Amino acid sequence: MGETSITTWFFELHPLWQAFFAGMMCWFATAFGSAVVFINKGVSRKFLDTALGFAAGIMIAATIWSLLEPSMAMAEGLGMIKWVPATTGFLVGALFIRLVDAYIPHLHLGLPKDAAEGVKTKWRRATLLVMAITIHNIPEGLAVGVLFGAAASGIDPTGTASVMAAITLAIGISIQNIPEGMAISLPLRGEGVSKFLSFNYGQLSGLVELIFAVLGALAVIYVQPILPYALGFAGGAMIFVVVEELIPTSQRSGNTDLATLGTVVGFCVMMVLDVTLG
Repeated sequence: MGETSITTWFFELHPLWQAFFAGMMCWFATAFGSAVVFINKGVSRKFLDTALGFAAGIMIAATIWSLLEPSMAMAEGLGMIKWVPATTGFLVGALFIRLVDAYIPHLHLGLPKDAAEGVKTKWRRATLLVMAITIHNIPEGLAVGVLFGAAASGIDPTGTASVMAAITLAIGISIQNIPEGMAISLPLRGEGVSKFLSFNYGQLSGLVELIFAVLGALAVIYVQPILPYALGFAGGAMIFVVVEELIPTSQRSGNTDLATLGTVVGFCVMMVLDVTLG
C-alpha cells in the first residue's frame, strides 16, 4: 500500500477510528521514549530538564494554534460570540485538571516522596511518579480526540479544525511524548526498579492518551454545540499542566536557561508543524 493509499484510507475513516489511531501513535511514542531504559540506565538531569522544557513549548503552541484558534473560528461559524466558548472552556478545563491534581495522589519528578500531592496514600514512589505524567496526559489525548471530532463537524468556516490539523497536533504531541517516556522510565531505573518495570510504568502512562482521544472525539461528534467549548477545555487543561508541572519541574534543578531554551525550541517546532502541515 503506497503513501497516497494510506493517506486516503486514513482520511476516509470514521473520526472515532481516526482519534483511536492518533491516540495509539501518541501512546507508542511514549513507549518508544520509555524503551530507552533498555539501553541506558540514566541520562543527565540537564537533558531531562531541556526535554521537559521542549514538551512545554510544544503544548503551549498547540494550545494556541490547534485548540483556541479553531475554537474561536468554530464559535463564529455557529453564530456565537467569538471569544466566549474558548474562554469559558479554557477556564473550566484548567479547573478540571486542578481538581484532578488536588485529589489524585501523584509526585513530580525530582521531589521526595513526602512532597506527593493529592490525597494521602501508601502508594509506592514509582506509582506516584507515573500518576503525575498520567494526569498530564489526559488533556493531550483529549485535545487530539476533540480536534478530530471538530474536523468531522464541518462547522469551522476557516478550515483551522481540519483532519490535517488534528494529525499535525497528534504528531506534535507524539514528538514531546518521547522525552516524557524517558522522564519516567530512566529515573525509575536509576532508583533500582527493573528495566522491564521501568519501561512498563513509562508506557502505561501514555495509554491514557489513547483512551481520552476516543472519549474526546465521541463527546463532540454526538454533541456538536459543545465543540468550541471542548477545544477551549482541552487548551485550558494543557496550559494548567504546563504551568503547574512541566515548567517548574524543568527548572527545579537549576538548569533554568537550558529548560527555557528547550521551551522556545519546542514552541517553534509545533508552530512550524501547525503552519506547514495543519
